[in-house]
Amino acid sequence: MGVLTGIFGDANEREIRKLGPLVGKISSLEAEFEKLSREELANKTAEFKKRLDQGAGLDDLLPEAFAAVREAAKRTLGQRHFDVQMLGGMALHRGKITEMKTGEGKTLVATLPAYLNALSGKGVHVVTVNDYLSRRDGVWMGQIYHALGLAVGVLNHEASFLYDPAHEAVKAEDAARDTLGSFKIVHEFLRPSTRREAYAADVTYGTNNEYGFDYLRDNMAYAPEQMAQRGHHFAIVDEVDSILIDEARTPLIISAPDEESGELYRVFAKIAPQLKEGPDYSVDKKFRAASITEEGIEKIERILGIANIYTEKGVKYVHHLEQALRAQALFGRDKDYVVRGGEVIIVDEFTGRLMPGRRWSEGLHQAVEAKEGVMVQKESRTLATVTFQNYFRMYEKLAGMTGTASTSAEEFHKVYNLDVLEIPTNKPMVRIDHPDRVYQTEAGKLKAVAQELKERHEKGQPVLVGTISIEKNERLSEILKREGVPHEVLNAKNHEQEAEIIAQAGGIGRVTLATNIAGRGVDIILGGNPPDPEGAELVRSSGGLFVLGTERHEARRIDNQLRGRSGRQGDPGETRFFVSLEDELMRIFGSERVKNMMGKLGIAEDEPIEAKLVSKAIESAQEKIEGFNFDARKHVLEYDDVMNKQRKAIYDRRKKILFASADGIKEIAKENLAEGASEEILKGKEPDLLRQLLLQTIDLLWIEHLEAMEYMRSSVRLRAYGQRDPLIEYKNEAIQLFRQLEASIKLQFSHLAEHLNVQHPMMHNAEPVKHSMFDKKKVGRNDPCPCGSGKKYKRCHGK
Repeated sequence: MGVLTGIFGDANEREIRKLGPLVGKISSLEAEFEKLSREELANKTAEFKKRLDQGAGLDDLLPEAFAAVREAAKRTLGQRHFDVQMLGGMALHRGKITEMKTGEGKTLVATLPAYLNALSGKGVHVVTVNDYLSRRDGVWMGQIYHALGLAVGVLNHEASFLYDPAHEAVKAEDAARDTLGSFKIVHEFLRPSTRREAYAADVTYGTNNEYGFDYLRDNMAYAPEQMAQRGHHFAIVDEVDSILIDEARTPLIISAPDEESGELYRVFAKIAPQLKEGPDYSVDKKFRAASITEEGIEKIERILGIANIYTEKGVKYVHHLEQALRAQALFGRDKDYVVRGGEVIIVDEFTGRLMPGRRWSEGLHQAVEAKEGVMVQKESRTLATVTFQNYFRMYEKLAGMTGTASTSAEEFHKVYNLDVLEIPTNKPMVRIDHPDRVYQTEAGKLKAVAQELKERHEKGQPVLVGTISIEKNERLSEILKREGVPHEVLNAKNHEQEAEIIAQAGGIGRVTLATNIAGRGVDIILGGNPPDPEGAELVRSSGGLFVLGTERHEARRIDNQLRGRSGRQGDPGETRFFVSLEDELMRIFGSERVKNMMGKLGIAEDEPIEAKLVSKAIESAQEKIEGFNFDARKHVLEYDDVMNKQRKAIYDRRKKILFASADGIKEIAKENLAEGASEEILKGKEPDLLRQLLLQTIDLLWIEHLEAMEYMRSSVRLRAYGQRDPLIEYKNEAIQLFRQLEASIKLQFSHLAEHLNVQHPMMHNAEPVKHSMFDKKKVGRNDPCPCGSGKKYKRCHGK
């Protein structure tokens, strides 16, 4: 590769050089835009839109539009876009992923392509990793868009807002926002709005979950005004690797509770601890699978007092048993989940972030609830589902930003057709990345970490410690308390409060313990924030921010993200990882040779070694896992692509029915009559009544189709034993099932239309299926609301 680069040059550098003249053109316009009054600058937007209407393209407007945004930022934020940020903005506008190091101002970069593309009037979606960041960016960057005459919307799980500087704001708050806006939200600038209004804004900030769930809810709507989104024109995804790769395997699901009892989960939760690994069951941690042995089956049959679990109790008992076993053997408290307020909340394995509202499927979540002795929630029926991979591929243009994309460039290209462009830093990087220190045991490693932190703290150097789980974070905290080292602990539980703490992590002698994701998106400024020049100088002289990783992560990107917290904007900094041979990564995928070598050499448990053999073993393990995870995501996508075609066909059909005129709906109704049914059955029926009948028929049968597809998907896996490709089998059967669905829709609609009374009261104010699937008697006030909002029933549809 080095030889080819020498001959042809580096592709990344060539791309950057091509953009150079445009940067020069934007800079040449700066003096002209500085002379404009506030009104003249705001009027530029109307001028640009007029030119678009007259046939100009967005690329023609780019230099002037970017110059306008730069000027607006100078006047409102007191920040000027660097030339390298202009390069990043151009790459995003061209639908690429920009890799920009931490502290290079990605949030500010996004304003450039967002403004330019918003001029088309189709809306721009900026995607953040949590609600806190969408509120922060909406308020902080909102002033730029507002100065240029654009509206800004913000989506949150509980509410939605419009940026409004006149809403309860005062000048003192405006000054505070300019200084502390990178981590502190001035909520007075956010005016509550409907979701539809937030989407109607020129630029909308929100999380990937909110966009995805709103898309699903829109496709369950029974009237056009119930729909929030207005299309998928252009999305800029912040922390693109986290959203499009780490969370890609998790489907978004809107569900309603099934009436099945949780008693079986409680029964098997008591049985699972009585089984022993080895004789009764085996565990494969690589694939997160647990298999029961013949001996284990016999033991369970004795406990249940039955002769044969398969013939007497059937598949249902075996399913509950397998899930109870997985919950017991493979899922650990404070690692894979936490228990809070009587609920089991999933912890994201990649980021350490809590994911309230998300549940494991196929009964696993109920099995974990039974294991922990909390209330077992009812199993649910899937009403609508989509993966992030397929949701984001719907956008006409997609772009992303992150500090760590190059290690996953292949996946971005293959799955999303996105190329990665590395943007040079504004100032040279001077951070020192030390080689890993490897210890024989976990205890020896933690002892050495505590000693290192004590020494750094005493010399006044700030330290950020990255751990891979809440459990490890709290364990290290206990050791530091015994050693008398003052510190802050962040577990990604309160994003806003933790952002304020992490913004101060660069203060003299500060020690901050954080899970991988805690405070992500917030810059650590040396000396603290607001900036203190004297404190910053003292910190620089002590070596800058020291980042200490207590364990290597499965993905190299996550390690690089942690390193990237140090050495922003040319500041000094250091990083080092402390690794033990008992770490999960080394235990599952590590080399036995390394363990044997350390044992033979008689190295003490708290004595480190630095050897190329160990570093290679770690990198090899990470590459293996990245390969496994890529294959798993590709596998999910291959199956979901089949489902996606069917989903698109059904949702397009719903939209056509929803927006059809009175005459149009009659024609659609005729097309949906079963073979042999007479058009006479439609006579005298109101168009709106036919519209509601069609939508309800499609929705009810689509829900059953989703269940049939899920069941079929799990059954085709067994056909691999018969030398048949499960994916091809799945595709063939999916076509048959979809044909059956279409036939069933026509048959059911014809039957209902024939027997429906013209004045049928139910149909005039038909509710969406997601509401009609439950009633107030069956859903407990504290149960999750069946509409899929994630709120309790009493705070949602039970009001």
